[in-house]
Amino acid sequence: MSESPQQERERIDPEYDHIREDGVDVGELEDLLDEYAIGRDDHENAPAFVIRADEVQEVLTLLRDEAGFDHLSCLTPQEYEDRYESILHLTKYDRRTHEVTLIAQLPQSNPVCQSAEPVFRTADWHEREAYDLVGIEYDGHPDLRRILLPDSWQGHPLALDYDQQKPQIVEFAEHANPLQPDREGPESDTMLINIGPHHPATHGVLHLKTILDGETVADVDPDVGYLHRCEEQMCQNGEYRHQIIPYSNRWDYTANLPNEWAVARAIEDITDIEVPEYAQVLRTMSTEFGRMLGHFLAVGTFALDVYGDFTAIFQYAFRDREVVQDILEDLTGQRMMFYYFRLGGVAWDLPRPREEWIEKCRDFLDDLPAKMEEYHALLTGNEIFQVRCLDTGVLEPEVAKDYGCTGPVARGSGIDYDLRRDDSYGYYPNLDWNVVTEDGCDNYSRVLVRMQEVEESAKIVEQCLDLLEDWPEDERTVQSNVPRTLKPDAGTETYRAVESAKGELGIYIRSDGSNSPARFKIRSPCYHNLSALPEMAEGEYVADLIASLGSLDIVLGSVDR
Repeated sequence: MSESPQQERERIDPEYDHIREDGVDVGELEDLLDEYAIGRDDHENAPAFVIRADEVQEVLTLLRDEAGFDHLSCLTPQEYEDRYESILHLTKYDRRTHEVTLIAQLPQSNPVCQSAEPVFRTADWHEREAYDLVGIEYDGHPDLRRILLPDSWQGHPLALDYDQQKPQIVEFAEHANPLQPDREGPESDTMLINIGPHHPATHGVLHLKTILDGETVADVDPDVGYLHRCEEQMCQNGEYRHQIIPYSNRWDYTANLPNEWAVARAIEDITDIEVPEYAQVLRTMSTEFGRMLGHFLAVGTFALDVYGDFTAIFQYAFRDREVVQDILEDLTGQRMMFYYFRLGGVAWDLPRPREEWIEKCRDFLDDLPAKMEEYHALLTGNEIFQVRCLDTGVLEPEVAKDYGCTGPVARGSGIDYDLRRDDSYGYYPNLDWNVVTEDGCDNYSRVLVRMQEVEESAKIVEQCLDLLEDWPEDERTVQSNVPRTLKPDAGTETYRAVESAKGELGIYIRSDGSNSPARFKIRSPCYHNLSALPEMAEGEYVADLIASLGSLDIVLGSVDR
């Protein structure tokens, strides 16, 4: 039997075998990009093609329309001693394991790259962040200005020549009505209103510069960055072995165990660390408890946004969240910043006596169905809630994809995308559970998705408890043997992601051969979901804007990083 083209490439190119078996056909990509690719620089997770900086839009359009790469999941800017790079991480909403990376190399003297925004709307905020922190300019971008730092900031914090000791003077600029005259009708009566940054409905230090025409939202511009701490640089200064994972708890601090997994997965990928099966079960179980933490908080605070007071649903949500917090505190030793994950596994096994802790978990799971009925009676079945949420904050599926939305926000728009299933990791492939989607595309659907996902998480936890209970005692390995010092090969690069409570949380790492990353990029699901808020809110009442923002379930520690 003659060998296939893929088998022939594997025989000829010994470097080919690190691309995953269920990944994209590299040969087809090579043929498709033949006239555009000027080099190769494959990453651990995907084939990578070097392209010209002035052909970004052509290549993206080709990959989207001809090969189905409809998800620009991340854009990573970085600087070398001799050049800049703008790296585009592409995948598919319907085939997550099909990944490809595009690298636009830019000269040190004039780092200008063609904007990807006309092809993928999500590139708007990506490129503004790249300009803000690294200093790359994007030709054709509709509004290239700083996004995380004040407009008067001098220099770019992730640039190699940035002086961290230089004092900064932040100027206060006058607010100007961003609504252009050609968008004002003859009968319009517009006004600028600031919502936040210190307002309970903004879920943290978020500022919404909102233009109202009467009570109707004519334009809204989310102003982020008040909580920016340059977490990426902090991670670059830390060592792989112990000093990076703890930082991740500060991003989405409401449901932070998936954050730890995202960092661990990326580092384990570039260091070839295997995780024992028993530890995978512990990771999966603890992360699903963490997902419940996030969803309980999301539902409870959303009730505040919609009803405007401390209603019973808020108290019920915190009642149930506290039980989960007690369970995780017993497991991890911490109540908020857990740091339970370690490279190669987890910190330790179940608390002793095991039977008592497992029984505590089962008691919670047994009571959960009745509690979920209470939520539906108080919340989703309430007429006021339905009036406020049905057909408001509408986010159509294609618009959600264009903005790179993931998690419950995407699944509430009918997008069947979940990394736990579509890019399997941990023990998820061996368990029985379902991906929840709703087709309403509105605020109501996003709440339904989160409530149903709590039930799916409970199913996963219950199966994990069964496994842990019956696991032979002499095979309960919680960590693999990890070297005390980790130094991945120089030039090794990867982008790995997990499904957090908010959506796709991705990590890009580039190694320079030392025990710390040369580049560490965080792909925040909250950052991308928030960027779609203007699409959801414009043309609706200002009260609906508050509901739409709450339905996104953002955490500013994750948005700003």
